[in-house]
Amino acid sequence: MAIDYEHFKKKLETEKELLEKELGAVGRINPDNLSDWEAIPIDRDTSQADENTVADSIEDYEDNVAIVNTLETRYQDTKSALDKIKHDTYGLCQVCKEEIDAERLEANPSARTCRKHM
Repeated sequence: MAIDYEHFKKKLETEKELLEKELGAVGRINPDNLSDWEAIPIDRDTSQADENTVADSIEDYEDNVAIVNTLETRYQDTKSALDKIKHDTYGLCQVCKEEIDAERLEANPSARTCRKHM
């Protein structure tokens, strides 16, 4: 069964835009490495804050780090899938080189492997 590259390209582009928006809410592009995102701290004045406020700020920042790490992985996978479409290698399992079935790609357009190699 032939893969509908245009369909998956649109899905991936939409996902990429959504991920960029979500990443922008909790992080920023690292100015020293433009392919990397980093968490940003919550804007709170902790200069005269009590210990609880400082602890909350640290906890919020750690939450942002976890969110950025998860979103960035999805973002990089999405960009990689778009690159594979561009180079006509999209939808091939990176382990066995067999075609990934359309149902799996529909559920996860950035899937790198077939069901057998998940």
